Amino acid sequence: MNLFEIMGPIMVGPSSSHTAGAVRIGFIAQRLLGGRPDWAQLQLSGSFAATGKGHGTDRALIAGLLGMAPDDVRIPMSHHIAAKEGMEVELGHIELRGAHPNSVLLHLSRADKRLSLQAASLGGGRVRVEAIDGMEARFSGESPTLIIRNEDRPGMVGEVSAMLGYHNMNIATMQLYRAHRGGLAVMVLEFDAPVPLMLRQTLEHLPGICSVTYLELEGT
Repeated sequence: MNLFEIMGPIMVGPSSSHTAGAVRIGFIAQRLLGGRPDWAQLQLSGSFAATGKGHGTDRALIAGLLGMAPDDVRIPMSHHIAAKEGMEVELGHIELRGAHPNSVLLHLSRADKRLSLQAASLGGGRVRVEAIDGMEARFSGESPTLIIRNEDRPGMVGEVSAMLGYHNMNIATMQLYRAHRGGLAVMVLEFDAPVPLMLRQTLEHLPGICSVTYLELEGT
C-alpha cells in the first residue's frame, strides 16, 4: 500500500469514491472516445444512484468527460460548462446485476464515434473499467493500456505478442475476452512504459485487427 492509497487523492470533494473516482471514470471515457463527447447518457447504479446526487457524482462524471482532473475547481460548475460547450447530457439510473456498488454505465457519442463504457469507483480515487461496448474488459487505467479488438481466430495473440516483443515492449498484464467462439475478441494489455505511436499504428494494420485503442493518463 502506498501513501496515495492511505491518504487518498488531491481532489475537489466531498467523496473520493463518489467524486474523485467519478471524475476519473469520465476522464478515461473521453480519452477512449477520442475527445469530449457531443452527447452523453450517464446511468448510475447502486450507491452511485442512491447517494450520487448529494456527493456530486453526476457533476464529477461530466467534469471528467470535459477533460477535468479530480482537483479541478470547476467541477461543481460542470453542468453549466457542458451546456456552454454544447455537450448534451442525459442522467438516469440502472440496475447492473453483480456490479460494484459504485458503478455507472456511460453511452457516449462524438461525431460518428460511439462508445459504451461500464466502470466502477473502488475508493480512494481508484477505478476499474468493467466493459467496453458490452464486452468484458477489465483494467484500471493506471498504466499505459492497449485495448485491441480482433477477430477470434488462432494465432492472433501470438502475432500481437511477437510484434510487441520485437519492439522490446514489456507486457505487465494481458487479459483476453471474447463474445463467442469465432466472433469478436478483445485483448487488454497493460505496460510498464508508454507504447510508441508508430507501434500502435503497425498493430492496427495486422490482419485480423479491428481496432486499437490506447489509454495513457499521464498522472491524472
